[in-house]
Amino acid sequence: MLPFAAHATIGSSPGKCAHMERAGRLFRNVKLPPELADPEVRVRAAWANAAGKKVAAHTRASALVRDTLVVEVEDSLWQRQLSTLKHFLIGNLEKELGEKLVKEIDFRPMPPRREPQRATHARGSSEGIQDPVLDLLYRRDQRKANSG
Repeated sequence: MLPFAAHATIGSSPGKCAHMERAGRLFRNVKLPPELADPEVRVRAAWANAAGKKVAAHTRASALVRDTLVVEVEDSLWQRQLSTLKHFLIGNLEKELGEKLVKEIDFRPMPPRREPQRATHARGSSEGIQDPVLDLLYRRDQRKANSG
């Protein structure tokens, strides 16, 4: 049994079995709406399947520039490791898409993400506000909040 293709009996005698084609190959000739036919959208959507669950959990396909896929990775260690698998991943993308849209992959470390932060305490006075109109509005809202 092939790892990526399913077997099915297609409208012939029960004993004959035909291989099913990948969806990417079938859709190549189908007229898709412009938002789905965009090569970048297709490549980004195919990345998780082509890369596999573990790799996809640590990466994000961010852009397709000409024929180069830009993939953001967690850190430089992932960048080095995935660089060695580049040709394998390009082959997997071609299988997923049914055509060779990606000829190169550029792995880049992701910018660090900041977690949401909460204020430790609310501002008690308007003394840091230099604009007189904003100071007036701030004090008025503080009075409303304290009275109601």
